[in-house]
Amino acid sequence: MTIEDVHALLQNRRAVYPAQYLDKIIPDQLIKNILENANWAPTHKLTQPWRFKVIKGSVQKKFGIFMAEKYRSLHQLESFSVAKYEKLKMNPQKAGAIIAICMQRDQKNRVPEWEEVASVAMAVQNMWLTAAAYGIGAYWSSPDLLQYFHEFEPLAEGEKCIGLFYMGYANVPAVHPPRTPIEDKVKWL
Repeated sequence: MTIEDVHALLQNRRAVYPAQYLDKIIPDQLIKNILENANWAPTHKLTQPWRFKVIKGSVQKKFGIFMAEKYRSLHQLESFSVAKYEKLKMNPQKAGAIIAICMQRDQKNRVPEWEEVASVAMAVQNMWLTAAAYGIGAYWSSPDLLQYFHEFEPLAEGEKCIGLFYMGYANVPAVHPPRTPIEDKVKWL
């Protein structure tokens, strides 16, 4: 891999949403490879706070129903949206796989929580770049309903779910979203 390949991978990674996914299974070995690269993210004090739950196959439908029904139970008639209910129910079924992004807080509190959140985010960036290299689209979703994830899948003490990493094959055009120049965001001292 050349440095140009690295630049291209970083600059061409995009959010690809469930509505764009093709009905195509992601092989388990590719998911394992994606997760293995997540495991090499930077981690202060080697806390390795990332935890992942792979949601595949028939469990995707169960998860969609769980999310939709939890949404229904929390919203009164005036704030209930049928469109949102259906999206919560169907998006998991459109994905080739979903990985619940969880964080296990260091029991000894050796580092601030934000550092562990940042470490998990770097693990997800590794996943995203690896998925992109395999031609798999991905999207990090963080709905408010994640605070109830433990009702779907038990979590360890000190563990919480902070996102859902949707993945799927997709035919999407290579579009570069607008970025302001880096010079607008950097001050040299």
